[in-house]
Amino acid sequence: MSGGAGATGTRKADVARRLKRIEGQVRGLQRMVDEDTYCIDVLTQISATGAALRATALALLDDHLNCCVREALSEGGEGAQEKVEEASRAIARLVRA
Repeated sequence: MSGGAGATGTRKADVARRLKRIEGQVRGLQRMVDEDTYCIDVLTQISATGAALRATALALLDDHLNCCVREALSEGGEGAQEKVEEASRAIARLVRA
């Protein structure tokens, strides 16, 4: 959302809402561990939290591609190539995670 035009107000609000929900999930995980919740149930919630983080990352990536990268490509020049490479590196990080 920084380093360029950024996300629209709606997208920013969506990402903030998702992150608050994820924050609640992590707090719930802490509570589950403190309460000695059955390990499989904790693992299930960890998986759900990871999926929520991945979905948020993909939404941000989609926004970046459709805003910042598209804009750079329409302008052309070295900036366009840099934005494509930047997006490629971000995708590689997501795939490795």
